[in-house]
Amino acid sequence: MTGATSLTLTGLAISLAVLWANFRPWWKGSREFKQLIPFGQGFLLGAVSTVCTGGILGWLAGCSAGAANSGGERGVQAMTGSASSGALTKGSLGTLSPEGAVIVFLLTVGVIIAWKAAGKAEKKRTTGGAFVGATLCLTAGVASLLNWLPGTLNAVGEQLRTAVEGAGIL
Repeated sequence: MTGATSLTLTGLAISLAVLWANFRPWWKGSREFKQLIPFGQGFLLGAVSTVCTGGILGWLAGCSAGAANSGGERGVQAMTGSASSGALTKGSLGTLSPEGAVIVFLLTVGVIIAWKAAGKAEKKRTTGGAFVGATLCLTAGVASLLNWLPGTLNAVGEQLRTAVEGAGIL
């Protein structure tokens, strides 16, 4: 992800529209929390992708923000005749250690496996969650709410490393 990537007000509008499109069926339905799992796992993957400074996840996070910004600009302009492309205050979740990066890799593999086994509606929810996570975590407010996430990933990675090294496996 490039350092210049930030979310605009119109990009925020698109991200919130996708969030609402995924949340509304749950709210109007039975409100079982297990129905939120596909969106939640996608959101988590999207959020941690903003921490990746390179690689496929970082690139996809940057593409998500760019798509939200350009799509939002067109959509808001077409609906209202007015569009604001001003960037929102940019936030950052932090950085990953090498051990945290391993946990993000394993999380990504888990989400991909779940996505491949999911039905069409769950695949859409997972993709929507990844888009919303990657875009909203670029804002200062959401990034500050989730600033514990990279530290947790790094700590879990450290624990994994310690367990494996302490068991004499490596």
